[in-house]
Amino acid sequence: MMTPRLEIRDIIKSFGGRRVVNDVALTVMPGQVTCLLGPSGCGKSTTLRIIAGVDMQDSGTIHVDGKLVCDTITRVPPEGRSIGLMFQDFALFPHLSVAENVGFGLRGGVKTNAHRISELLEKVGMTRHLNAYPHELSGGEQQRIALARALAPRPKIMLMDEPFSGLDDRLRDDIRDETLAVLKEEGAGVLLVTHEPHEAMRMADEIALMRDGKIVQCGAPYNIYNAPKDKEAAGFFSDINVIQGTVSGALTDTPFGQFLAPGVPDGTKVDIVIRPQHLKIDFDRAGRGPNPTPSDGTPARGIVQRARFMGNESLVEFKMDFDGNILRAVVPSVFLPKVDTPLWLMIRRDKCFVFAR
Repeated sequence: MMTPRLEIRDIIKSFGGRRVVNDVALTVMPGQVTCLLGPSGCGKSTTLRIIAGVDMQDSGTIHVDGKLVCDTITRVPPEGRSIGLMFQDFALFPHLSVAENVGFGLRGGVKTNAHRISELLEKVGMTRHLNAYPHELSGGEQQRIALARALAPRPKIMLMDEPFSGLDDRLRDDIRDETLAVLKEEGAGVLLVTHEPHEAMRMADEIALMRDGKIVQCGAPYNIYNAPKDKEAAGFFSDINVIQGTVSGALTDTPFGQFLAPGVPDGTKVDIVIRPQHLKIDFDRAGRGPNPTPSDGTPARGIVQRARFMGNESLVEFKMDFDGNILRAVVPSVFLPKVDTPLWLMIRRDKCFVFAR
């Protein structure tokens, strides 16, 4: 059985009597990219600092390649943990050349390590900038050099704290993909901290969703998106619509028909969560399309409040007749009905989530 590159067990850290990291456990395998995802202030960066050895946990253990590097008694210093670090600020040394920056953490200097430096610069496409200085490089080029420098000592684990947040959107996607390819090739276990679900979905083999100092759900991107643990987890990955109801006989009555709520006691109030792309407009009732399928249940009427074209799709907001709440629907291509137009909506039953309140 393969040994994890990184394993943290039951990590707890408090500041001023408040737990900012609460019983966190996580495993990262060789070549695996795990994203620690959550809102600002949930404890992600503190967890990363503890793993790196910058902060000390109150309790719990950290293991690298199966070896204990830190508990409440043993503490290997940061430089002895075989961990590479990348942050929002690339922190390149302005007075050193690209080659000197990449070779900074290597024993013997640039000449002794010329082959390793050249190898990494080739991987990140920066060979021709060997003798340049950081101020002569763009933000994307500086990010590539920071990656090469972090990888130079061949770390077993790469810790990355919002490393792409300083790049513009178009460049960010290219740099992320290039970085991921290099990291996979090097075989390091990667723990990436981000507050952006899109970034986590794009990069991660596994996502650990963090909230209030705890990991509330962990799994592959597909699984964590399609089987969220609670309403907050569903809402973190996309906009959501919420319809409220009460359970009776494992069913919840709504204006869209009955929804299954297996195992939920009678009388429990529940939230039925549906993403905007799964809220369907019943064009048949508007005289513009085929009959709805039986699985889509009962149509309910809403009045258009606003419609916006978003590029590949349109977002339409409806005020519902049954309770006056606003529901949002995403429609492929261009669909811009006039304000105050009445339309009938239906819900994809197989795409709904039912959570007890």
